[in-house]
Amino acid sequence: MMRDWGSGVRGWAAVGTVGLTLLVLVGPVRACETDGRYIMGTVLQATLCQAETASQQQQMSAVWHALFTTARRFDALFTTYAPHSPLSHLNAQAGQGLQAVPVEVDDILRLSQRYADLTNGAFDITVRPLLRLWRHAATTRIPPSPAAIHRALRFIGSHKLHFAAPHRVGLPAQGMALDLGGIGKGYALDQIAKQLQEQRLTNALLNFGQSSLWALGRPPAGEGWRLLLRQPNGEIVGVATFSDQAVSISGSLGQSIQVEGQRYGHIIDPRTGRPVQRDLLACVVAPSAAQAEALSTALLILGEDEGLGLIERLDGVEGFLHEAHGTPWTTTGWKRASRFVAL
Repeated sequence: MMRDWGSGVRGWAAVGTVGLTLLVLVGPVRACETDGRYIMGTVLQATLCQAETASQQQQMSAVWHALFTTARRFDALFTTYAPHSPLSHLNAQAGQGLQAVPVEVDDILRLSQRYADLTNGAFDITVRPLLRLWRHAATTRIPPSPAAIHRALRFIGSHKLHFAAPHRVGLPAQGMALDLGGIGKGYALDQIAKQLQEQRLTNALLNFGQSSLWALGRPPAGEGWRLLLRQPNGEIVGVATFSDQAVSISGSLGQSIQVEGQRYGHIIDPRTGRPVQRDLLACVVAPSAAQAEALSTALLILGEDEGLGLIERLDGVEGFLHEAHGTPWTTTGWKRASRFVAL
């Protein structure tokens, strides 16, 4: 999967666009605050609702500080744009044996390996060599040659990662490199959501780059958090309502380039080395934001038959796929899970 065309946004640009309508009516029972910070190359926006008591108001400053501190910590761990980050170090030591990594890096890499296996390689964090090829194409406007793609494909495959206790990971071949742009925001949101729940703050919307979201509880006077879904071209698809669910929204042509008369999107199929060219919007609801993010990317690559078929087999996961100016496809439980209304 590919998250940007190397435009200097640190590799974490949002894929796809989602309009967000918050039905937050501030009343005597709960008050809601919204704040945001620029983190992971995009905006993390949070809306937190809590009982309006003096003691809890005093606690909110600490809650906000902890929320954004946690997000920045994961940014520092997962970025490849800082040369001394754990992930950059691991990439630089490819072919040099096992490397010690922080526990969170070990955890997300093992999780990513499982999702790569689950999606038959449609989601794969070893895709970075292919990203380099297509970022170069975005600059030169010359597509990579079949031979160059074939060479890069030799370094792709999460099954090649080596793990050893305690928290040691190795990339077996020089030339391999990892990119967490397709799961990092979701993983961070899962940790933040858990942190909020431990602080007994159970009504909140966490929105990372308008592509990865955690809908905790519901806003005052609302059945859930309402999202206006639209294609990157602005075409409105419908309205969905979520409560106690993680959500990921991905668009295949949210960023694209024209090369020799062909339009290429920013989502790369790790199995073929080529970008997705269909204009698709995918939305996945799952028990965790990391799972939703990985599966929404895979859904764009696998398509309506294989992709939705995979999601149908997973507990607590539902999906929606829409081709621009076309008919949507959904899993059987999508409308129930999302309370989706087409527009």
